[in-house]
Amino acid sequence: MIIQSVLGNNLIDFDEFINWYPENSDFHYELHNGVITKMPKQRGKYSQIAGFLMTELSFEIKRLGLPYFIPKDCIIKTDDLSGYEPDVIILNRENLENEPRWERESTIILCQSIKLVIEVVSSNWSDDYALKLDVYETLGISEYWIVDYLGLGGRKFIGYPKQPTLTIYTFENGDYQPRQFRKNETIKSPTFPQLTLNTEIIFRGK
Repeated sequence: MIIQSVLGNNLIDFDEFINWYPENSDFHYELHNGVITKMPKQRGKYSQIAGFLMTELSFEIKRLGLPYFIPKDCIIKTDDLSGYEPDVIILNRENLENEPRWERESTIILCQSIKLVIEVVSSNWSDDYALKLDVYETLGISEYWIVDYLGLGGRKFIGYPKQPTLTIYTFENGDYQPRQFRKNETIKSPTFPQLTLNTEIIFRGK
């Protein structure tokens, strides 16, 4: 849902978006090419899956003693007119000292600070498969998961017949290389090579 800018019909830049962003909001907002966009609220299975992945990945981070963490709120500034707020993001704590906007705004601008981004697919599936995929690849984010638990994505992304699919994109030699997991397959994550989650458990969110 596009939000009418408080600044009128003109496009707004990232700094104006951050200054506008309401505190303690029940909703998340993103800036898409100068337009404030209200994102679907995490509800039901969508929220359950995102929460489950946060818990499982936090446990793996702690188990392995990695210098990573999952913030409650985080916005990735992609350019002067865009910023995205992933469903789940894993940050490298050791690189936050190089992030000039982190302490003040919970904003990340460097791909080196990001270990993994996860988007759980909802009705706006094209944002995850097209818009954000292209942006995250351009930024060089090392790993990106699209958790399409209802099989909503277009045929060009998940094939036909459409079915629940988890796609892991890995940044290699300047491009994303996808690997897809369906049914009861165990996923393979470069960031967490010892992870033993399978798609059935992830799609159930428990």
